[in-house]
Amino acid sequence: MQAGPEVIALGEALVEIMRPERDSPLDAAGSFEGPFPSGAPAIFASAAARLGLQTGFIGAVGDDAFGRLFNTRLNGDGVDLTHLHVDTEHATGVAFVAYRHDGSREFVYHLRHSAAGQAPPLLPSYFANARWIHITGSTLASGPAWQSTCEQAARLGKAAGSYVSFDPNIRPELLRAASVTELCGGILSVADVVLPSGEELTMLTGRQGAGAAQALFDKGVRMVVLKQGAEGSTLYTHEDELHMASRPREERDPTGAGDAFAAAIAYGVLRGLTHHQMLRLANSVGALAVTKLGPMEGIPFLATALQDAEDDE
Repeated sequence: MQAGPEVIALGEALVEIMRPERDSPLDAAGSFEGPFPSGAPAIFASAAARLGLQTGFIGAVGDDAFGRLFNTRLNGDGVDLTHLHVDTEHATGVAFVAYRHDGSREFVYHLRHSAAGQAPPLLPSYFANARWIHITGSTLASGPAWQSTCEQAARLGKAAGSYVSFDPNIRPELLRAASVTELCGGILSVADVVLPSGEELTMLTGRQGAGAAQALFDKGVRMVVLKQGAEGSTLYTHEDELHMASRPREERDPTGAGDAFAAAIAYGVLRGLTHHQMLRLANSVGALAVTKLGPMEGIPFLATALQDAEDDE
């Protein structure tokens, strides 16, 4: 039997269709651009594969044109899609997105009752060689089945000796009646690396900065990497605190930057980079991701990312 990948991401597979111009709300007639392959864990998988990590993705798409688009893109990036289920009863998930001039976004999702909302069964042997399992809050919020599947994947990964990373990626539009604590508690209890924004860090702990990181360390987390957008990022471990500024870029589409950033953190840890090298690379990967319209379109390959990080030195 073929060995499973070293990095596994699982969750919602979808396409995004977005307003090409700022301040064009979704409750008014207007033009759209897309579809573009998307979904937070899928963007992570695309970025990890482009960085040279052997990566697999677990999820579901419909037996339709959007599903074929998604499959073609991730397959082209080198992602193993052995466990991408093609659902003949549900259409591929869709998100409509509009951007505001202040950098915020408006979403309308069709996920829970699409293929994206269906959690395929996990094959334990696929996790035997895993070194990194990536979970996102958007997947946990996709329904109880996905929440249970993510927790099972994390346990399978831990049994194989892998890291478990968690990007809260909390979308208010996707939250069910459950609180953030109820939604994320199971994963936080086994996560090694947590990759929140500042607001998400406070939502998870009720604290900010180093105090919030310590609250996560008390739960067993080993590394917290705070995503700070144009300001860069800050890494917290038991022994270290390091901030890394990011070079300004012209932003075209911010969606997916955090997922690409998370993939670079996985690369840095698995390939033994120093904390300085890892944050520099992750900042570059996240920054390049925002320069093109479409969540995966700006994600760089490894050589480009390394050169960009070197230019920031």
